[in-house]
Amino acid sequence: MPDQIGPTTPEALVAAVYASLPERVAIARERLGRPMTFAEKVLAVHADDPRHVGLERGVDYADYRPDRVAMQDATAQMALLQFMLAKMPAVAVPTTVHCDHLIQARTGADVDMRVALDTNREVYDFLQSVSSKYGIGFWKPGSGIIHQVVLENYAFPGGMMIGTDSHTPNAGGLGMIAIGVGGADAVDVMAGWPYNTRVPKLIGVRLTGTLSGWTAAKDIILKVAGILTVKGGTGAIVQYFGPGAQSISATGKATVCNMGAEIGATCSLFPYDHNTAKYLKATGREALADLADRYAEYLVDDPEVEADPERFFDRVIEIDLSTLEPHLVGPHTPDLDRPVSEIAAAAEREGYPKEISAALVGSCTNSSYEDIGRAAHLARQAAARGLTVKVPLMITPGSEQVRATIERDGLLADLEAIGATVLANACGPCIGQWQRDGAPGGRNVIVTSFNRNFPARNDGNENTLAFIGSPETVVGMALSGRLDGSFLTEFEPPVADDLPARGFDRGASGFSAPADDPASVAVVVAPGSDRLELLSPFPAWDGNDITGLRVLLKARGKCTTDHVSPAGKWLTYRGHLTNISQNLFLGARNAFADAETGHGVDVRDGSVRALPDLAREYKTVGIEWLAVADENYGEGSSREHAAMEPRYMGGRAVLARSFARIAEANLKKQGVLALTFADPSDYDKIRADDVVDLDGLAALAPGSAVQVVVHHADGSADAFAAHHTLSEEHIEWFKAGSALNMLAAAVAART
Repeated sequence: MPDQIGPTTPEALVAAVYASLPERVAIARERLGRPMTFAEKVLAVHADDPRHVGLERGVDYADYRPDRVAMQDATAQMALLQFMLAKMPAVAVPTTVHCDHLIQARTGADVDMRVALDTNREVYDFLQSVSSKYGIGFWKPGSGIIHQVVLENYAFPGGMMIGTDSHTPNAGGLGMIAIGVGGADAVDVMAGWPYNTRVPKLIGVRLTGTLSGWTAAKDIILKVAGILTVKGGTGAIVQYFGPGAQSISATGKATVCNMGAEIGATCSLFPYDHNTAKYLKATGREALADLADRYAEYLVDDPEVEADPERFFDRVIEIDLSTLEPHLVGPHTPDLDRPVSEIAAAAEREGYPKEISAALVGSCTNSSYEDIGRAAHLARQAAARGLTVKVPLMITPGSEQVRATIERDGLLADLEAIGATVLANACGPCIGQWQRDGAPGGRNVIVTSFNRNFPARNDGNENTLAFIGSPETVVGMALSGRLDGSFLTEFEPPVADDLPARGFDRGASGFSAPADDPASVAVVVAPGSDRLELLSPFPAWDGNDITGLRVLLKARGKCTTDHVSPAGKWLTYRGHLTNISQNLFLGARNAFADAETGHGVDVRDGSVRALPDLAREYKTVGIEWLAVADENYGEGSSREHAAMEPRYMGGRAVLARSFARIAEANLKKQGVLALTFADPSDYDKIRADDVVDLDGLAALAPGSAVQVVVHHADGSADAFAAHHTLSEEHIEWFKAGSALNMLAAAVAART
């Protein structure tokens, strides 16, 4: 059993991490032969073997030992079902489950919460019983969004954690390397294995100046997203530094790190400073702040890094906060970035509807005390003039602690006075959990302070154009009701304290500790349940080349995890692999059946079928298949369902021009070959009626190529090479059928 898993990170855990800093950083400095960035120091202290520091960034793989694991309720179901297959008696590191994804937004906090508790009782009971039995801390529905709760209770400077949600890097705001992963990675760490990943590259963002006026911390990451694009951070840690970094509040830094997921970054982080210490103290962790002060030299860059950053980072970006404007990104992608001052012209040029249909503030990205405070200051200005919002405005507090505090301090009342509706402390519309009654069926515009804006992401409507900005920008637009409104000149720039002067009100307790007697806890999955299903291991590789594959689809353009395994109503089945697989590729655009999203061509008779139906029928008759994709396949969420579903439905490989980091890792974990075209133009050679062979698998090795032979229906053939990023360990996963199969065998061998 790990150390005490209470509602805050145990001081002993942090003290142990810090005590190892001097020796491990010294070893790493000697190995590198140079000073170190803060990110490198955190990696060094968590490396399974500190002598491996100095491996080539972006090429070599390394093992790390995270301090803790966090899971949200939608992904925890499949992760814990996998953990149960490993037959471990308890988790080996501190772990928590947070119930935030399954609460649907519709009417308001109280009603929506009662509906969620009733609708999801079976799942909540399962998660709580598994947590209680296996030594996992459980945060009940209504406690708050996972990343905000982690920031308030568990994140600490210099720590390392993994979480089964792509926005886990939110904890980087407190100087923690926090990485979003699939459930199988979480299972490894919970079982006492290291976390294996490619050594990250380092991108440095040097901040100078200070934020002022309407510009908020959110605008930093919106600007960075425009610079790096949705794939520019792939395989890299994005570290912020420079004098401007120290002027940003801890929660503002968390906002920046949170949305770093949208540029594909492994994680983002800020070094330790006075704002970090101030937040730790405000959230009841004075002892941790004192510890961090004692080890502060190890929780920042070495001085030489600030003086010559190009020597230490693979890329350096410079941003002057004093000249940064408020920004808005979208629609349909988080890297289409423009200053708010240019949005009116863009709307005219691109033909966007100028009237806004809804505005949403909150999510794990922007729901801090400071965020709500700035939004409320704007609301007070509007109320003083007798103004109310012209469109529905919904507010999502990030946690029960934030909600209780902003209610006590009158900030919620300020927002309600201009017509806002307060939703539950949960993800809600940010992840598609939004029953948008009376929503426009056609093309319409919404503005949000969320982090992701793919088509149909928020309300299930592909015609909704979602734009992302800071909370104050969103409220300003709600007051004008238009994309081309002039709120920047009509109101004074909002101001607010970053932390409550009277301290936080923790509100109602939502934490449930594990059972003292785990043997007394029974985990029950009802036979015939349509929401929970016990797993069976995937079959091992038979040692032969994989031949005779049909092409289920050739994805055209973006194929995010929302396209592979949509969320929204499908969150209901996240614990039931058979049922959730019925959404496979429903959002994908198939080059072979372009008339309707989520359809493909049945090679048996040429008919056009829904892709999940087609995959299921192929599986029934024994036809194995592969999916072909364009750039950055699997961009977006950490949901491993996007890898488990293809595997379960008979998919053997995904052949793409490039992969998003988490998606590629998840495919490997589930025994699916993740291959990239050696020549990206070979994508154009794939036809709907092809038969594909993957040859040379017996010689599979790191750095080797897989030979792809494509047999066309006209009797001709094309052959070309495909690359992979499999390490020796990953190849063993493939041979075993999945990483979980290897883990279960290792556990069985120990007992």
